[in-house]
Formats: sequence, structure tokens, C-alpha cells
Amino acid sequence: MSRYLLKLSGEALAGGGGTGLDEATAMMVAKQVKQIVDKGDEVAVVIGGGNFWRGRTSKNIDRTKADQIGMLATVMNCIYVSEIFRSQGMRTAILTPFEVGSFTKLFSKDRAEKYFRHNMVVFFAGGTGHPYFSTDTSTVLRAIEIEADEILLAKNVDGVYDSDPETNPNAKKFDTLTIDEVVEKKLKVIDLTASIMCMENRIPMRVFGLKGENSIVNALYGDFTGTLVKV
Repeated sequence: MSRYLLKLSGEALAGGGGTGLDEATAMMVAKQVKQIVDKGDEVAVVIGGGNFWRGRTSKNIDRTKADQIGMLATVMNCIYVSEIFRSQGMRTAILTPFEVGSFTKLFSKDRAEKYFRHNMVVFFAGGTGHPYFSTDTSTVLRAIEIEADEILLAKNVDGVYDSDPETNPNAKKFDTLTIDEVVEKKLKVIDLTASIMCMENRIPMRVFGLKGENSIVNALYGDFTGTLVKV
């Protein structure tokens, strides 16, 4: 049995619309995670908030408040995707680092472990609960805390490139590289803080495009075509 932390970008979750929530995309994710859970592996999920909020967009908004809005965007995403997962027969729980009324439970490692023992998919929403930290950082932090075997980064891009493939048609894709190389070359896989945490705690990552057919399942059990980031 293995334990994986799946990070979904908010933009990928929005489907082709770029904003909001696309049920077909969420359902596609749910059906794949169901296959993983049915194999006996454990899955935790972190979702970005970029489909609702892209950080501080106005000088009239304080950075701390802007980040708090982003944290709440991730809570909305997790509530939505959790319900889609439940429609496919999975049991779920949402944990946050701050109180959200009766919508979620407060995060603790003990509580997460209890849910895993009950074969539940655990959503980590609300980031770290503090400003100036991205969902990349909270992804790695939670992966460390729950002792995940691997992080699965499902993105709009199908792997790690030496430059932005959307602006550089000659960008080179890496099949494998080390987390040390990610830090040294400042590759934008995850932000620098998260990269260093991965490096120090030796957590590998699989980076792949969410839109590919059966992409999540293939990243683990099939023909993986993304980038393996080794430790």
C-alpha cells in the first residue's frame, strides 16, 4: 500500500473555461482516484485556487487579505470536488488549518491518519493558513506531515520544461531530473520554498498534464509520459 498526495491546479479543474468549475473535469479526476483507492492505495488531495483568485490583483488590496481570499478559494474547490468524489462512491473528509464552521474539520496529523484508516480520501484545503505561502508549499508541507510516498502534480502542462513551452516552441521537456536540479536551475515546477522542502525531506514528484486520457492512473500504474522528479 502506498500513500499519494495529488495536487490539482485550480486552472486545470476549470476545464477549458479558465475560471469556475468544470464538472466533467472533476468527474474525470474522481473516476481515476476511485481506481487508485480500489487498489488499496491512499490518496490525499490539495487543490489550488487559481480558477477563482490569482492572488493580489490590485494595490488597493492588502497582500495578507488577498492571500486569505485565495485560501477560501481552495476551500470552495475542495468542497465541490469532494462532493463529486462522493457521487462516485468514495468517502471523503476536508481538513483546514483554520475554522470554517461546520464545513470542514481542523487539520491534525492524527485526524488525517484516522480518516486514512477508514479508507477515506482526505482533502487539505486552506493552504497553510498563513499569508505569503502558496498551495505548492502547503502541498509539500502536508506531504511531509502525512509521510506521503510521492507527490502527484497534475498541471495544465504535461511535464517539466527548461523554459515556458507556451512562449518558447523549442522548450525542452525533461523525462527525469532530480529535485536538486530543480532548485539549482530554478525550474518552475513548484515555487522555490516548496522545492527546497522537497529536497530536504526527500519527497519525489511525478509531474504530468491532467488533460491526458487516464492521466492520473497512468502516472502511477501505466505509461507515464510526464516528468519524474527524483530525490
